Amino acid sequence: MLAVLDGRTLTESVAQAAVLLATVLGQDLDRGPDGVFGVARRVAKDRVISTVDPDARHGHKTSSRGFDGYKGHVAVDPDSEIITATTVTPGNTGDAVAAEELISDLLHDEHDEHDEHDEQAARSRVYGDAAYGTGAFHARLGEAGIGSRCKTQAPTAPGGMFSKDRFDIDLGRQSVSCPNGVTTSIRPARCGDGSGIAYFGQTCAGCLLRAQCTTAKGGRTIAVGAHEQALADARVRQADTAWVADYRATRPKVERKLGHLMRRRHGGRRTRVRGTDRVDADFRLLAGAVNLARLATLRVRGTATGWAMAI
Repeated sequence: MLAVLDGRTLTESVAQAAVLLATVLGQDLDRGPDGVFGVARRVAKDRVISTVDPDARHGHKTSSRGFDGYKGHVAVDPDSEIITATTVTPGNTGDAVAAEELISDLLHDEHDEHDEHDEQAARSRVYGDAAYGTGAFHARLGEAGIGSRCKTQAPTAPGGMFSKDRFDIDLGRQSVSCPNGVTTSIRPARCGDGSGIAYFGQTCAGCLLRAQCTTAKGGRTIAVGAHEQALADARVRQADTAWVADYRATRPKVERKLGHLMRRRHGGRRTRVRGTDRVDADFRLLAGAVNLARLATLRVRGTATGWAMAI
């Protein structure tokens, strides 16, 4: 069918169908050295999973629990428990990708010259679970002067071997020291974003701690990300008991609000429409209804001087 359409002038609807057909077909095929197509022995990146809803994607709640469709992201004011922003993304989108949009009212606009905005940001804190605790998001909050209460996962290593936090990473000297006291330099990445890799190479061959560190023939390597310092600072902050108490007192309010959105089968847990834009509009409508219920609970009423709560 694609061969028949090749080179022809197509109407918009036919062109869209052709692109979808090529995408669905191409993601499961590979061309061999002999030019013959065969079934691909891989999983296509950003795989289209539905021809009737091409925006939907495979998503994962945990490593063993998946779903097909979309993610609904929510920002909540912890004091009033009012939903302040929502957005919807395909199911395979990382939570931190949507974070900036959710708090756009707090983030500093480089072109905004009003001091009031800066003062508001300086008094603000953003809470989020480990899905939001990326180096890039921590750095963005820091640039805007916003306190980060986003949890950051501790480094892990397979097989119970030495994790990354057992190594001393000195970004000032661009070096990494291993648990055995061997130091090597960080080789900068070609992209020039500040990331790099430290190679320990042959120094691992006679190391007494090798069995606890690596099974790689070429020795242990440590990847240093572009936002390595932001992650290191975040892990230091969240070790503080006051930070932990504040996080535990505030974060459950967001989880409770997500529970309110999930009470109904349709709209929260199951979409009633197709396509990111329509699902996003439907999710905003649901959030608005939940907010109205919350306003009733707060007994908000209009007064001569503005809105007021009875409690």
